[in-house]
Amino acid sequence: MPSNGKAYAIGVDFGTASARTLLLDLQSGEEVACSEHLYEHGVIDDFLPTSGERLPSDWALHHPADYLNALSSGVKAVIEEVPSAAEKVIGIGVDTTSCTVLPVDETGRPLCLDEQWERHPHAWLKLWKHHSAQPIADRLNLVAQERGEAFLARYGGKLSSEWYFPKLIEIWLEDKAVYEACWAFVEVTDWLVWYLSGKLVRSACPASYKACWSPDDGFPSAEYFEAAYPGFREPTEKLGTTFAPLGTSAGTLRPKLATELGLRPDTAIAVGNVDSFVSFPGAGVHGSGAFVTVVGTSTCDLAVHPELIPLQGITGVARDGILPGLFGYEAGQAAVGDMLGWFAELLLSGDSGPSATRSVSSFLHQLESEASQMTWGQSGLVALDWWNGNRSILADASLSGVVAGLGLQTTRAEFYRALLEAIAFGNRVIFDNFKSGGFQFERIVACGGLAERAPLLMQLMADAADCPVEVAGSTQVPARGSALFGAVAAGAARGGFDGIAAASRALDPGTSSRYEPLKSARPILEDLFRIFLAMHNTFGKQVSWLSELKKIKIDADRASQTASEGQ
Repeated sequence: MPSNGKAYAIGVDFGTASARTLLLDLQSGEEVACSEHLYEHGVIDDFLPTSGERLPSDWALHHPADYLNALSSGVKAVIEEVPSAAEKVIGIGVDTTSCTVLPVDETGRPLCLDEQWERHPHAWLKLWKHHSAQPIADRLNLVAQERGEAFLARYGGKLSSEWYFPKLIEIWLEDKAVYEACWAFVEVTDWLVWYLSGKLVRSACPASYKACWSPDDGFPSAEYFEAAYPGFREPTEKLGTTFAPLGTSAGTLRPKLATELGLRPDTAIAVGNVDSFVSFPGAGVHGSGAFVTVVGTSTCDLAVHPELIPLQGITGVARDGILPGLFGYEAGQAAVGDMLGWFAELLLSGDSGPSATRSVSSFLHQLESEASQMTWGQSGLVALDWWNGNRSILADASLSGVVAGLGLQTTRAEFYRALLEAIAFGNRVIFDNFKSGGFQFERIVACGGLAERAPLLMQLMADAADCPVEVAGSTQVPARGSALFGAVAAGAARGGFDGIAAASRALDPGTSSRYEPLKSARPILEDLFRIFLAMHNTFGKQVSWLSELKKIKIDADRASQTASEGQ
């Protein structure tokens, strides 16, 4: 324990567009310093940086160097702000989006950083929203259903294209050379822990939710994968078979890196985690009764229960997956903040007037202000929030957005309001699905960027679910949760904690705002939701029009690219 009894932990939250680093006082719970660093390359979904090669539809890559630069810059920034904390940091925790994965060699070096592989798209880090493996996910689901594979029930009856094996098999099918050169295909959270500690310690959390592993049953059988893709018979070859529980230590900071960052070499490194999952204890939630929604680029919806309940439409359930001693359940929406950002950018791109220089964030604030002047039903529109496919409860990345009711008088505020209502209704579908399984919720706990910046959306979510929404009293809940896990990795003897529940209770950030559902909104709201649900079921279950449109676009893009290359 530090000599004067003061102890700090650092949490680093790696999101889709940036990384946020938090220095947390473990006695007071004060967030004493915070730094955000945008990724230099952002989401790579158009052209490969090294070759200029145009990427196919539904690809989404990241540059691994952006993570290391953000990690180094972020830690140095918070220490510079509070220099006296450097010798008193006892633990570091990291969280990332998931399933975000990359192929590496035996030293942990990403293949895409090697000249031999930098021009191979499959050698790059695949972001969670890399959806081009949807046909592979479809095949895996079909074979699992035909074989009656028991593991499928843990994932609501469907595997997602966002997960580990669809992305790995995509490499195996399309670039065998990269597959063979890949010593390991690792979650980026595990890779960062490897970088920090010098040891590859894979986390049980992403393995459970994204790679179909369970501590009781292991992985789906080799026979299952062979039946789906003959020749792919070693599912653990790039994944390994040993996984560390959340809350454990992966080791300590590498001495050379400790010197570079200005920290002690005995700083504990927590096993890696997922951004949404660390938000549960980070928001001060440490038991059942709360529906936690992390509202950002996408949403992740989380719940815990003492029992294993078979539930359709979830994206996974695992014992000890979120909190020790409880089953953790995950669901979510694939497009939220990025859907709203798309709309703002679309309008701004055609604006040559004074507002052309406005930032997207300030324009979104204006749109929310305009939309808040309307009530439920006043837009005359109903939208489906599938701009990036559907994560829950349909688990289909081939779906796309729909807006019904457009007319010549439709305004931008009405369109934006419809998108917000679509998010709220999509959240309600997930909320109701949990309730149908026997879950009882007293409140919705919201955190993330939009929870803080979009009060209208929070009110609409409360209205739609007919349940109070409480916004956690921290602007950096995921980073806070990671810092708590860093403190747990260090342990109580050094000024940390001996369990995440104890850490969450001791450093509960409280509530910054609360939204009560408006009872006056219910009659019109229920009429709108009836239409939304009918559209949801028609476009998502009964017809294949949206999937067909996406296929037509992909085929047309390929034909156009082939024609341009031939000129």
